Amino acid sequence: MPYVEASARSRQVVAAARRVLARDGVARTSLRAVAAEANVPLGTLQHVFPSKEKLLRAVIEDVVGEIAEVLKSSAELERGLEHAIRQGLTNFWSQLVVGDRNLQIMQYELSTHALRTPGLESLARWQYERYSRIVAAWCQEAAGNAGETCAVPFGRLARVLIASVDGLIIQYVCNPDATRSAEDLEDVITMLVALADVRPAGHGR
Repeated sequence: MPYVEASARSRQVVAAARRVLARDGVARTSLRAVAAEANVPLGTLQHVFPSKEKLLRAVIEDVVGEIAEVLKSSAELERGLEHAIRQGLTNFWSQLVVGDRNLQIMQYELSTHALRTPGLESLARWQYERYSRIVAAWCQEAAGNAGETCAVPFGRLARVLIASVDGLIIQYVCNPDATRSAEDLEDVITMLVALADVRPAGHGR
């Protein structure tokens, strides 16, 4: 087998894991199945990811990175927080929800699997902490670039945003009604913009 750098091997294995997780579900995904999907010996995979927990954590990190990239690339952050919320969530929905329903199912399975597996409970908490941090940083960057203030801490805005969108996602996954979900997403965006109550820096509240 030709030599492959560790970073490239890691990306190869994570990509294979995402395919297996989306196809077979979290509970039925094993290191052996991922090794077969990645076309690498099991021992090679275990050298990169010694446990299923470490592999699942890497998958979550990869998904978080994908979400961050979609948010940053889909909204001009110099146009302020309201624009970022509106444009970012609209593009996130079209690309990673409507465009990748299995990704959303996989993320929910990762959370419930971790919560139901002794010793893995912290993985679910870490998963949502990562989501919250990336969204909070994205919101703060958009507001900062435009010289704006937000009425609530960015961490709280991020948690409310994630909770609201999560609810819409699970409804869409169960019943993919595009018209209804688009209307509901617009209502959530309106709610989030009102919560943020964006104003130019230096203006009193």
